Amino acid sequence: MELVWYHYLLSMLMLVFAVASIIAGIFTAYFGSGKSRAVGAILIVIGLIVGVLFLWFVQVLPSLGDPLVNLAGTTLFGISSVIGAILGALIALGIFLLAIMKA
Repeated sequence: MELVWYHYLLSMLMLVFAVASIIAGIFTAYFGSGKSRAVGAILIVIGLIVGVLFLWFVQVLPSLGDPLVNLAGTTLFGISSVIGAILGALIALGIFLLAIMKA
């Protein structure tokens, strides 16, 4: 299967959306009151649904059948790219802070 740009986009979009939605839902359900707790529960459910779809596309859940889009290879490349970007930014920030502190 040929890896194209939208495979990276779709895999990272689904992964980050699922994780962020679940975290925001837990935060809202725990600290919220009344309707906010219901919104938090809905966010958790949506995050779990998108998370299961992501796992199906990455072929972690083969019992659901063949996925519409195979994202198995793109996820590793996407996550490693994001980690590399974060590490590069942290190194640049560290050098910047070190230079400012010494000046």
